[in-house]
Amino acid sequence: MAVIAVWKCDRDGTMFDTKKEAEEHDKMLELAANITSLIEQHVDIDEKASESIGLILAKRREKLAVACKGKPEVLLEAEEEESTEKAENSDGNKVTNLAANA
Repeated sequence: MAVIAVWKCDRDGTMFDTKKEAEEHDKMLELAANITSLIEQHVDIDEKASESIGLILAKRREKLAVACKGKPEVLLEAEEEESTEKAENSDGNKVTNLAANA
């Protein structure tokens, strides 16, 4: 029997194949939480809506940075990529499923 290491994100319990992926996901969730707090401090908005906005912005942080530097059209490109990504990985789990007798 082989031992396979996986990393679990403390914030949401998501499992990853590599420590690097887990740390990147954790940093994204931390950014989302901070964006959510900022939004809630300055806008009278539902908590669930502010969390959704925080996650959207955190997941697109690189494209958001490019947009802030003068290329706002890149934010719309993110929608197309996300739709493709969701179709490819519909279960949302980053860990490869293993067969018991493989």
